[in-house]
Amino acid sequence: MSSTPIQAAVALGVPSHTGHSEPHSLEITPSDISVGVVVGRTASFFDMFVFGIACALVFPKVFFPNASELDGMLYAFAIFALGFVAQPIGALFFLPVQRHYGRATKLTIALFILGSATVGVAFLPGYASIGGASILALCVLRIGQGFATGGAWDGLASLLAMKAPGHRRGWYAAIPQLGAPIGFICAAGLFLYLWSSLTSQEFFDWGWRYPFFAAFAVNVVALFARLRLVVSPEYRAEFKQRELAPAPIGKLWDAQGKYMVLGAFAPLASYALLNLVTIFTLAWVLLYTQYSLTEFLSVQIVGALVAIPCMLISGWVADKLGRRITLGLFAAAIAVYSGWTAVLLSGGRFGSYLFILIGFALLGFSHALSSGAVTASFRREFRYTGAHFSSDLSWLIGAGFAPVVALWLASWQGVGYVGLYLLSGAVCTLAALWVSRRLGGLPNS
Repeated sequence: MSSTPIQAAVALGVPSHTGHSEPHSLEITPSDISVGVVVGRTASFFDMFVFGIACALVFPKVFFPNASELDGMLYAFAIFALGFVAQPIGALFFLPVQRHYGRATKLTIALFILGSATVGVAFLPGYASIGGASILALCVLRIGQGFATGGAWDGLASLLAMKAPGHRRGWYAAIPQLGAPIGFICAAGLFLYLWSSLTSQEFFDWGWRYPFFAAFAVNVVALFARLRLVVSPEYRAEFKQRELAPAPIGKLWDAQGKYMVLGAFAPLASYALLNLVTIFTLAWVLLYTQYSLTEFLSVQIVGALVAIPCMLISGWVADKLGRRITLGLFAAAIAVYSGWTAVLLSGGRFGSYLFILIGFALLGFSHALSSGAVTASFRREFRYTGAHFSSDLSWLIGAGFAPVVALWLASWQGVGYVGLYLLSGAVCTLAALWVSRRLGGLPNS
């Protein structure tokens, strides 16, 4: 499902390499790495969005039937955030696993835990069957997902950043981020199909479980696709040559701790927008409008399709203006957009759908460069671990609590405060970019 846009993007970026006479000594090109990175990112985002959509659409009814619909969503979003809290903990746990047993072993264990936790949700009885134990089990499984995600970092994105030609670094920074819209399209499309094909009773009895089964299958495919890369002699040689191996977190903090903090705050605008325009708006529509869920999910899928070319354009612009400048420009655009949140979400069907489409376009422009902003900050020996932990902290601060905070603000303070929340993320991004310029981190090239 995701191969066509990926292959098209790669084909537009660099010509294919041919003419190798020795099939076992093929040179690894950025195009080769891009495919593996997008496969991994798509699987990861598919997992995240399946759980996030279920938090708005399913979990309040299945696991919190005695709470109001609003409270049920808030509880579900709080459980959703637990995964992001567990992510850096999992990263800490799996670093020594990789040092002692290798990248392939670490990746296999992490994705096995991730797949088990995901399929565990599919088999989990609801509150009506086992009471509060179902909620506790859901929390444990969500923590397991986040813990495993923290260990699933394979370093391919960092390798791609280091292998990319100097004049195409913005483009290749954007390619891995295609996993976000593709993963959302797959997750939302699956829920849309089930919702429109089943009765309400069938959907809540058993239909909602199928996306979690699908997520398990996607993880299995992603595991073999990524293992095929990371265990090959060519990739192992590239990782070793470029020192893409775990560094002790203490040494990283002592040597480049300030850049890890900057790397964590630089992508906040796009990370906050990601879960606001996808998961929060779905909850808001279910609670406060009479819009058709089928229609709204369809608009969100169109928005995700819009995000794909915007990401590619963003990478092209970054190669002309520089990544730091481009990321700052789109963060400023998100700040302007945040001021229209109340107007658009309160402006009827047209305004709400415009909020979604513009939001996804801005998400494409800004999220395309968030990964490059993180990986470019660190010295060679710290790039693997620095990019890893900066990314995990960014997701925790920027995206993990975004749905629960935004829904609480919209419900108790008014939807305009959601715009202020998004504005705070844009301000953090701009501040991090400004500080980085003075310190020499997050280079513009």
